[in-house]
Amino acid sequence: MAADTARELRSKLIYQVFTRNHGAGTFRAVEEDLPRIKALGADILYLLPVQPSGEVHRKGSLGSPYAIKDYRAVDPRLGTMEDFIHLTEAAHQAGLQVMLDVVYNHTSPDSVLAQEHPEWFYHKADGSFGNRIGDWWDVIDLDYADPGLWDYQIETLKMWARYVDGFRCDVAPLIPLDFWKRARREVEEVRPGCIWLAEAVEHSFITECRKKGIPVLSDGELYQAFDICYDYDLYEYQAGAMTGRNSLDEYLARITEQEALFPDNYCKLRCLENHDRPRAAALLPDEKSLRSWTAWILFAKGTTLIYAGEEFRATHHPTLFDSDPIALTGSSPESPDLTSLIAAMSAIKKDPALSRSAFRAEAAGPGHDVILAVHEVYADTALSEKNMPGKTVYGIFPLSGRPCSIRIDVPDGTYTDMMTGGTVDIFEKTLSLQGGPVIFCV
Repeated sequence: MAADTARELRSKLIYQVFTRNHGAGTFRAVEEDLPRIKALGADILYLLPVQPSGEVHRKGSLGSPYAIKDYRAVDPRLGTMEDFIHLTEAAHQAGLQVMLDVVYNHTSPDSVLAQEHPEWFYHKADGSFGNRIGDWWDVIDLDYADPGLWDYQIETLKMWARYVDGFRCDVAPLIPLDFWKRARREVEEVRPGCIWLAEAVEHSFITECRKKGIPVLSDGELYQAFDICYDYDLYEYQAGAMTGRNSLDEYLARITEQEALFPDNYCKLRCLENHDRPRAAALLPDEKSLRSWTAWILFAKGTTLIYAGEEFRATHHPTLFDSDPIALTGSSPESPDLTSLIAAMSAIKKDPALSRSAFRAEAAGPGHDVILAVHEVYADTALSEKNMPGKTVYGIFPLSGRPCSIRIDVPDGTYTDMMTGGTVDIFEKTLSLQGGPVIFCV
């Protein structure tokens, strides 16, 4: 990863918003919701692309936000540029940073760049526009062989960086690494400390692209320019563990393996859902199981992303191509939402022990359906000054939601549950669980 990436990014909670589907679908509507988003424990407001969508080959009635027509404008349906700037200022006043989606692999076929600079695009053998990924039929690919494109795109980033604090970069592996390195350097002059999040891709996507001769970056390469990478290198195992397609052991072995695969200050984006993945509540209809999975994903080492509506146990996955407002209301008293859980876990996530630690996780319990995860604080000078060396934080997450007992290598005694303030009793290396997650410090 970038050499100067701060480990403290692991303590952050990102709240993802698709402005078009958020409340009334405007910048003003998002701004009105900022107090609630902040109270949830969010640190960063991440906005899907806010630029206008193209009309040629448009998907749905409104088009995909990832088929951008003009990189330097905002969609008038969402409001004006002044409204966008006002939103970013209000977010900053509320204590939130703002992250904007960047879509630099492709544009809509009728984009400003396609009209003004057709030489900046990939062309098929017959000379027409095209794209290298067949099912993305509403976009055409850019070609980064032309240095003029690099200048334009970086100037665009610097324009937006006057207002936002970071960028989430769509399919970042398809863009040359040297471009991202240069962009990071130049944007830093406008927005010191700018946060760079790469939408890394699945291993299967990488191998398929390379078989077709399409250059694509691995996570290891992306970390040279980016602070945070999606954890799509193990998402299929996570989804499999959530739905029973593969074992929990298999998933946790891979998440633990990341500790050795990446640099010491690596940061992964942890999420149960996002705009490209199914709703967690749809995959996990059992409330207790969903609560344990939610607590786990916030406890796991890395930055956490919550997709708007997830906190309300939304099961409907909104379309990106039409108006499809997200329900931002709570559940019934008999079936409470996840708001208080997420807020509590976000507060726990701010403990330096969870961002400056060696991390491991394993399956425990008689059915191997309990996650036993451990953050063990680094013994370095910075933490010595905080009197933290030797501190260890344990998180236990019974994914079935059923009471059980697990063996745990912790001195017998009574500890304080960081989630509830209640007690955690360990006797003869045995911890009895009542079906809910438990987090305590030794």
